[in-house]
Amino acid sequence: MNDIYSRCYIHFVFAVKFKNATISPEWRESLHKYITGITQNNGHKLMAINSMPDHVHMLVGYNVTQAVAELMRLVKGDSSEFINKNKFTPVKFHWQSGYGAFSISMSDIDRHVKYILNQDQHHQNIQFRGEFMKMLKERDIDFDEKYIFEELV
Repeated sequence: MNDIYSRCYIHFVFAVKFKNATISPEWRESLHKYITGITQNNGHKLMAINSMPDHVHMLVGYNVTQAVAELMRLVKGDSSEFINKNKFTPVKFHWQSGYGAFSISMSDIDRHVKYILNQDQHHQNIQFRGEFMKMLKERDIDFDEKYIFEELV
C-alpha cells in the first residue's frame, strides 16, 4: 500500500499465566529472537524487547495495515507454541489473556527503550502488577483491578 503514510510506536506489555511456566534466563533470548521474527515478518519494526520471568515488554514501530489485536494474537499464540514445542517449561506454557498497548510519541522513544532494557533494575522496586496499573493510571486509562493481570498461580 503505497498511499498510507504513518508513523506509530506502540509499547506492548503481556504476562505469563502460571508460576510453574515462567520465562527462564536460559531461554529468554531465544524467545526474544522468536518474537522479533514474528513482529518483523508482519511488517513491523521491533525497537526493543525485554522480559522478566512473569512478563514481556516490547516497543514496536507499528505498521498500521495490521490490527493491533491480530499482531498480539500472532505474537502470543506463536511464541507460546514455540515455548511448548521446545519444552522450555515443566508444564504447558500460556500467556494470560489481554495485554497493554500504549501509543508513544517519537520524542519518547529513547526513554521507552531505556525503560524496557532496564527491566531487571526497575523490578527491584516494583512488582509487575503494580507497574502495569501505574502505566494505566499515567495514561488516564479506566480499569477495574479484577481484570488486571492475575498474580501467577
